[in-house]
Amino acid sequence: MHTQSPDKALLQLIDRRLREGASIEIGGMGSFQHDGNHQIVFQPSGDPMVFLGYAQEDRAKVKRLFRQLVKAGLDPWMDCQKLLPGQNWPRAIEQTIEISDFFLGCFSQNSTAKRGHFQSELAFALEVATRFPQDEVFFVPARLDECELPRRIVNTTHYIDLFPDWNRGVRKLIAALRRQHGTRNSRS
Repeated sequence: MHTQSPDKALLQLIDRRLREGASIEIGGMGSFQHDGNHQIVFQPSGDPMVFLGYAQEDRAKVKRLFRQLVKAGLDPWMDCQKLLPGQNWPRAIEQTIEISDFFLGCFSQNSTAKRGHFQSELAFALEVATRFPQDEVFFVPARLDECELPRRIVNTTHYIDLFPDWNRGVRKLIAALRRQHGTRNSRS
């Protein structure tokens, strides 16, 4: 009796799912798809990947922002939308922050007043931001409501308010992300 190697079984599963019309996304980098000629092709994502860091109490507002970023052609990453069952979520979050084009820190009275995962993500994102050239934007603070930002951020980074006019704030945010992404890509 011959057993199949795990690698071969995985490749067969991927091939079968692609033939059924599914696409397989690879963590914001792009996706594998069938091209119609029985060939598997990789389609890189050209959309800027935006990690959304937030406090759980702000989930509804951040989901709204997630939907608006998708509609605008960006590639937002939000834990409740992208994490897979059984995934090592702390490691997945760190890996995603590292490969993202931007970290959008969603600040509110909820997030600034508590300890927890948002604070850990924030600290990690600020460390990742040190790897970028000084004039390049990675860390983007956005206020969801009237709240005080940490002094370390206020002293060095311009933030955007998504209140009192949510739609105006989101339009400004999207324009800034696109502009910075375009500038970054023109340097490459």
